[in-house]
Amino acid sequence: MALLGLLAALPTFGIDMILPSLAATAADLGAPGSEVGLAMSVYLLSLGGAPLLLGPLSDRFGRRPAVVWGCTILIVASAGCMMAQSLPQLLAFRVLQGIGASGPGTAAFTLVRDRFQGKEARAKMSFVVLVINVVPMLAPSVGAALLGIGGWRLIYAAPIAAALVLLLVMRFFDEPTPPDPRSCPGPAEVAGVYRRILRNPLFLGNALCNAAMGGAVFAYITGSSLFFIDALGLSPERYGLIFGASSLSVMGGAYLNSHFGRLGVSAGRTIVLGLAVATFVAAILFISALARSFSPVPVVAAMVGVALSFGLISPNAVHAALQPMPEVAGSASAVAILLQTALAAVSSDLVARLFDGRTALSMAGVMLAFSLAAAGIYSGLSHLSERGALTAPPRSTGQSAERETR
Repeated sequence: MALLGLLAALPTFGIDMILPSLAATAADLGAPGSEVGLAMSVYLLSLGGAPLLLGPLSDRFGRRPAVVWGCTILIVASAGCMMAQSLPQLLAFRVLQGIGASGPGTAAFTLVRDRFQGKEARAKMSFVVLVINVVPMLAPSVGAALLGIGGWRLIYAAPIAAALVLLLVMRFFDEPTPPDPRSCPGPAEVAGVYRRILRNPLFLGNALCNAAMGGAVFAYITGSSLFFIDALGLSPERYGLIFGASSLSVMGGAYLNSHFGRLGVSAGRTIVLGLAVATFVAAILFISALARSFSPVPVVAAMVGVALSFGLISPNAVHAALQPMPEVAGSASAVAILLQTALAAVSSDLVARLFDGRTALSMAGVMLAFSLAAAGIYSGLSHLSERGALTAPPRSTGQSAERETR
């Protein structure tokens, strides 16, 4: 369990650890604050896109080489970020960081599939999903502490230390199955698998719903830093405390999700509840921002509400997306990750570019737009389910998959 947690945490920690340092980075590199926000976007895009290639490669050469080479690239790229003298240099090394971090991230999913089955596999996958969603919300607090100790460059030492620890652990790791040269499909076969995944409406609807809610989460992740530090003038340390405390609500959402399951509340109803809460708090913040309010109360309320909603929605939506295609669950997971990171990158970039320097309007508008998009996608998915228009999953999982979408 500890190895899975470290594999899942390493790539996701790199997403938001730099949030408290955006203003300091911009000042030191002589770049506009809105453009420094691209350091998050390019990392997300490379982190989400690389698994599409690393998945087949890890099948061919094994899980250990994927993790070892990923950690090596991550260490080199992080050192490059520490020494960057211009924004283009920083962005280039952030792209390499994302590629390197995707090695451990891909292994976290594939090792669950390799080593566990049945209920134990589902429990381990839930743990991986929880780590992936919680760590980015706690990373700014660590980043703020490192910023206060040694400046923005010191923040990039954290992934170096974590990657070195993981390399040490991997020395004692045994491959669950020996690499098989015949297991790596050709480009045409890989493309065919991905076409099949993208044509499945049950997968696509749930994956897009999850990705859109991820976009809403990243709207507040990026926007809260700009609002509290740039607009209100809070110190990075105080912002880290506010962010860390409010983002713990995603764990509250995950706990409520488990509790609702024990009470017999369907996954579909839990998703609808999460969508309603997210849309409501985002709408309240949007109205407040339009009124030129500088109060932090609606901002914190929106942060708590959207994080709580994501904890309710994401585990159920991801599970429902993978249900109809258990034989290609690894490839389907890669597509779901790519969709979520791509929309998160778009959301983060929009918030940074539209920030007016005074209010949370860009954060509120993007958050509301993505929440409404998630609600619309899931509404359409439910409508298709009621009409029986969804592609039928395999017989062994058909009933549970149908329950997940309703």
